[in-house]
Amino acid sequence: MKYFKIWLPIGFLIALIVLFIFGLQNDPTRIPSVLIGKPAPNISLNRLEKDGTVSRTKFNSDSFNGKVWLLNVFASWCVTCQLEHKHLMEITKTNPNIILVGLAYKDDPSATARWLQKFGNPYSLVLIDREGLTGIDLGVYGVPETFVINNDGKVVYKNIGAIDGNFYKDQAKPFLTKNR
Repeated sequence: MKYFKIWLPIGFLIALIVLFIFGLQNDPTRIPSVLIGKPAPNISLNRLEKDGTVSRTKFNSDSFNGKVWLLNVFASWCVTCQLEHKHLMEITKTNPNIILVGLAYKDDPSATARWLQKFGNPYSLVLIDREGLTGIDLGVYGVPETFVINNDGKVVYKNIGAIDGNFYKDQAKPFLTKNR
């Protein structure tokens, strides 16, 4: 019994150290997505027109079948979205043929239009997800999030949080060039 009292705390400490060592090897910012390798949910939403009005007809993501594209979930009320916006502008400036779709998540269309007018519009088209239902289908944790969808309509990459200046080169481009 005397040895048990000594070895129990030592064994607990060793187990805790092993747990910390393995825990530190994992990136806490990487949250796996259940959609990776699976078909992206069909998106059927109204578009935000260039003049700030909402289209009467719905855009359907089936029209992108056979194409590789990026989907960026953002909102005008999102401060972090402002931080990543310059990187999105740079991506479309240096890669004019890229299809970048913006999904205005739980946002008022007029606020989205004003925000894009103020900061610039890098998007090929902007979709309005006012209630956030499409975001739920995509498994969105919060904004911003960016998805890479391949020519088979499958989600091949998901970035949670703001992208940085290396996002296109390091994360998106390998998927985009591989699937063209």
